[in-house]
Amino acid sequence: MSVSRFGVSLEEELLKSLDAYVQNNGFANRSQAIRYLIEKYTVEQKWQCDNVVAGAITLVYDHSKKDIRIKSTDIQIEYQDVILSSQHYHLNETNCLEIVAVKGTSHKLTELSDKLIGIKGIQHGKLIMSKV
Repeated sequence: MSVSRFGVSLEEELLKSLDAYVQNNGFANRSQAIRYLIEKYTVEQKWQCDNVVAGAITLVYDHSKKDIRIKSTDIQIEYQDVILSSQHYHLNETNCLEIVAVKGTSHKLTELSDKLIGIKGIQHGKLIMSKV
């Protein structure tokens, strides 16, 4: 159900920032961007309360460095209670993408992602969480 309310006002600089945000992120309009930001805020509040959330941890690394895969597997075994699945993709001759689907308390998922992303040789890593 959608509810429409009018009467929200913003200072000129804030409105310019909102318009830039809409443009840079490909939103159709200001309302869509505001809805996204409110939802993002709500999810982040839920994380801070340490509620159960679901998410994905993405990792990019050089697959020729075998110790990365071994360390990643060892950490994932330690956190098997929150890991739903793990997928491994070869992006090119050297780089791999690993996606770890997770569900648990935000604190534990953040702890897991910090350990995985902190493995020496990880080129890029990110945790995305969403309310359940």
